Amino acid sequence: MRTFFLIALIFASSVFANCQNAADVLFNGKNLDGWKIYGTEKWFVEDGLLVCESGPDKQYGYLATEKWYDDFVLELEFKQEANGNSGVFFRSTIDGTKIKGWQVEVAPPNHDTGGIYESYGRGWLHQIPDDQEGFLKMGEWNKMKIQVVGNHVTTWLNGHQMTDLKDDKIGEGKGSIALQIHDGGGIKVRWRNIQIQKL
Repeated sequence: MRTFFLIALIFASSVFANCQNAADVLFNGKNLDGWKIYGTEKWFVEDGLLVCESGPDKQYGYLATEKWYDDFVLELEFKQEANGNSGVFFRSTIDGTKIKGWQVEVAPPNHDTGGIYESYGRGWLHQIPDDQEGFLKMGEWNKMKIQVVGNHVTTWLNGHQMTDLKDDKIGEGKGSIALQIHDGGGIKVRWRNIQIQKL
């Protein structure tokens, strides 16, 4: 009997640990529940996909999670249409359309997709070498993975590691996940399978 209870306890602990580390779906494919729009650019759901599109103001726009995330693994897919200049911010705060934090770049070919940029701060912390620029598939679905643990950020694009960066200022950061529309107009990006695993 004692052995049975020990096995049951181990099983229950294992199930609990797996539940604790399970990924949370950030976009439900139906609406923008759990997110907040900043700015006047367009964010909407179409055919189960999240779409960001430049509006008539052609300014910066953001869609940010209502929750803040510290250490995590974020996975998502994006497809760029027209000018795909966008990005995925982490540990970021927004006032109007002024964002403070760090962006994993999503941009047209040869413009550092997977690199790290600090907004209203030091600018580029890591740009992508020319020999890694070919991993982006413009006009097709791309898979991005972002891991943030303490001061350590690692990014992957379509299975290829793009950034491996340690930075003390990032380690002190707090804030939400946010998707960006760059200013200038003519931008449209589709997103799907956005999920996060807290670490």
